[in-house]
Amino acid sequence: MQHIRTTNAANRLDRLPISKFHKTTLVAVAFAYFFEFADINTFAITAPVVREQWGAQVNDVAYVTSTSFVGMFVGAIVAGGLADRMGRKRTLTVTTLWFTVWSFACVFAWDIWSLGVFRVLTSAGLSAMTVVAVVYISELFPSAKRGKYQAYAIVIGICGTPATNLIASAVVPMSDWSWRLVYLWGSLGVFFLLFVRKLEESPQWLESRGRHEEAEAVLSRIEAGAAAEHGELPAAQEPKPQGPVVKPGLGMLKDRKFLYPTLLLSVLWVTQTIGFFGYSSWAPTLLAAEGVSVEDSIFYVALTTVGAPLGSFLAAMVTDRFERKWCLVAFGLVIAASGLMYGLTFTPVLIVVFGFLVNLFERGYTALAYAYSPELFNTNGRSLGTSIAYGLGRLSNAVGPLMIAGIYNGIGYEAVFMFIAGTWTVGAIVLALFGPATRRRRLAAEAAAQAQPSSATAAS
Repeated sequence: MQHIRTTNAANRLDRLPISKFHKTTLVAVAFAYFFEFADINTFAITAPVVREQWGAQVNDVAYVTSTSFVGMFVGAIVAGGLADRMGRKRTLTVTTLWFTVWSFACVFAWDIWSLGVFRVLTSAGLSAMTVVAVVYISELFPSAKRGKYQAYAIVIGICGTPATNLIASAVVPMSDWSWRLVYLWGSLGVFFLLFVRKLEESPQWLESRGRHEEAEAVLSRIEAGAAAEHGELPAAQEPKPQGPVVKPGLGMLKDRKFLYPTLLLSVLWVTQTIGFFGYSSWAPTLLAAEGVSVEDSIFYVALTTVGAPLGSFLAAMVTDRFERKWCLVAFGLVIAASGLMYGLTFTPVLIVVFGFLVNLFERGYTALAYAYSPELFNTNGRSLGTSIAYGLGRLSNAVGPLMIAGIYNGIGYEAVFMFIAGTWTVGAIVLALFGPATRRRRLAAEAAAQAQPSSATAAS
């Protein structure tokens, strides 16, 4: 039998302590996340003044918003394929530059349609960067700790949303043209380039492409840095025999081991997207339509968003301690119950409390899903599978707002929140019944790594 050369990348990475390399990677990804979260709501923030200046209709704004989610779908799918062919690091850099360039182009938009085109292109980059960043962290951090650090990246990144809101509230009223500065702020993600030289390509990806010498060089640098900080490293587990390799690409959909998790995660991301954006996009509008003043509705919703970064931090505390599948199920059911109660009360204190809980557990849910999704695939299918599921979730929001508007106009206010609660509940039930558990595998990898004798070189 022909000997298959391997660098044993996954096992060698799994037994490493968290070192300067990991922290640098975390900061770089968190920086990209920060400007992704900063940029994703810039159109919603500037739409009112843009409508006034250019005489745009509400339907024009809705069209830009819907097509932006189509752009997110396309961006995610394209990025998934590129990351499998070009590499994780290179694709992360390209996609980050893509969304910052088109956000900068928005500064010079001359009408609603040019702004719409630029926003669709920006949104494609935002979604593309996200799916590649999720995979990148998954492949570089030890399996026993990757969930926590994935959540830490979100904790930092999500601060981009309130930062953008504060900046927008200060600059938009300054003059007729100052709304353009909001898009200039979003384009500052270009400074991600300062991190690129300090990042490494995923050794697991290099290994999967047969580039063993490059994978060995990357692993040796990472291990040398970890050994310099922490002393001798435990030896890595021996590699296990692998099954036949399926060539990356859409042809992988014929493989049940790829298709099954892709379908499962598509349900997860579709229900998450419709459930979250249905709530966050419509809550202020529906409150105002039901008699709560516009000022009060915006203020109430602003208070509830305080829960968002706390939710990501909560996810960091539980994601590696418990089975991620059941954490997602529990979080989803809490969101469903809190969202339903939010829709059934008009008492200000209860609106804030239940809205806070929705934001808290939703952002925790997202951080958990970012860690869970890549774990269901091997290296060859990880990027594409994650991107298809995430992209379909974003695509669903092209029709989600129309569904919610139809329910509100046809049935009523409470029915909207019953629908949103039902969406979250469906996602939780599907995940509970069909979602694979991953914690036992992570614990086995951690135990095996700790059981190995120390080795200064840690060669496989």
